Amino acid sequence: MSIKLYSATLKGLEACLIEVEVESWFGLQKFSIVGLPDKAVEESKERISGAIKNIGLQNPLQSRLKVLVNLAPAEIKKEGTFLDLPIALGFLLSSKQIHFQPENKLFLGELSLNGDLKPIRGALNFARLAKRSGFKEIILPQGNAFEAALISGIRVTPAKNLKEVVDYLNGHRKIQAFRIKPESLSKLLSQQEYEIDLSWIKGQEYAKQALILSAAGGHNLLMIGPPGVGKTLLAKSLPSIMPEMEIKEALEVTAIYSAAGLIPKGKKIITSRPFRSPHHTSSETAIIGGGNPPKPGEITLAHRGVLFLDELPEFHRDVLESLRQPLEEGRIEIARSKYRFSFPAKFTLVAAANPCPCGFYNHPLKECKCSISQINRYQRKISGPLADRIDLHIRFSGVNYQDLISDKSTENETRKLREKIKAAREIQKARFQKEKIILNSEMKVNHIKKYCQIDSKSHSVLKSLVDKSKLSPRGYHRVLKVARSIADLDQREKITFEDIMLALRYRAEEALETKGW
Repeated sequence: MSIKLYSATLKGLEACLIEVEVESWFGLQKFSIVGLPDKAVEESKERISGAIKNIGLQNPLQSRLKVLVNLAPAEIKKEGTFLDLPIALGFLLSSKQIHFQPENKLFLGELSLNGDLKPIRGALNFARLAKRSGFKEIILPQGNAFEAALISGIRVTPAKNLKEVVDYLNGHRKIQAFRIKPESLSKLLSQQEYEIDLSWIKGQEYAKQALILSAAGGHNLLMIGPPGVGKTLLAKSLPSIMPEMEIKEALEVTAIYSAAGLIPKGKKIITSRPFRSPHHTSSETAIIGGGNPPKPGEITLAHRGVLFLDELPEFHRDVLESLRQPLEEGRIEIARSKYRFSFPAKFTLVAAANPCPCGFYNHPLKECKCSISQINRYQRKISGPLADRIDLHIRFSGVNYQDLISDKSTENETRKLREKIKAAREIQKARFQKEKIILNSEMKVNHIKKYCQIDSKSHSVLKSLVDKSKLSPRGYHRVLKVARSIADLDQREKITFEDIMLALRYRAEEALETKGW
């Protein structure tokens, strides 16, 4: 008797619908799975047989039946352990050990040998697929219930083991649908965790202002300075002044981490903005994504958060150059001979670098021990095209002792800054509600022309810098984006000459000093 159930697998970050067809007939005992299964799916035969045996039913390896499982569509490689539960139920239906109607149900779950259902990765992605495909119910492990219930409009039925699922489908047991109260979700989103609070950092007011601009508009930031002045601390403090994620953003990030199997143990949803800080020895695949099977890289794991690259010149050149497209597009396209994937990558890049190998080039008090050729070679590791995609460039030296030991009260500083930045982002959200973007840093040329009008005096300064090649066309547009964020922080509709000059200070300070501005 041929039986069809529905399940799913992951293809990158996307969930793909899988038809599980099971047919059994009397003959020489055999249990086969076809349809391009990977090793984990092939091994499910042993797990399924053990689980069915331990709930007191006849399993495929003990029966006098020839069992054939077909996973369709056949051209999609089936990876992971998501298909254990539907294959087991398909066999039990086909062998007439249970009776139920499988229509409008999506089944997912990994089985242990004693019949328990183990949590799977990608539950949120599968729930989205179920709703999009018109299913009315998704049956999955109890440990994934909260994650799946984040998607409204579909019944989420959690189960502890195969026995519970069988009894529920046979009508011998009731399982209450899992639902999330809106107030519970709001409470979770308000729970923020920060490694470093900006108010803990003394001095460096110029750098702090750049961080505020970066948080307000999502602008990329490059910090250059000698070792030990606080570049890493400043970068780690950036999430503390970024507004909490909205539900839509939290779902985007949770879906990424769920598919990658990286949701921390004990957490139900990612509520804090990601902060990723890969080591400079990381490979291009680790940063960008890819591999076999393809997995998201650090730039995707930093989606809606911060990607911090410490010691930027020490990263491999190919890694740094591969950042160009995602910095512009907010996505990364990975194309290989057998597949093509698109991963989201709307992150804020924060990079830190020393001015030279020893770290003291142009230092007012310490002597640099590097030769000119060493300095030039070190600085050339950050290519012009990459540097041009970074909106804010700041250079700073040390912190004076009085700032370092200051006990000035900063109890509410971070909270006030977060509220100010949140207000600026609300302005951007209202402005771009019809544009399919969220932040000033995401503006394209047509948006800049529409929302970044400037006066004649500002035009004159920018014209001079562009005509003398002190500012590239891309740099010109990025200056306007930063100026827009400066105005938004002050809750002003018009961009002023002072906004343009401050934006230029964070990008082309040497050119301004040469002109005497």
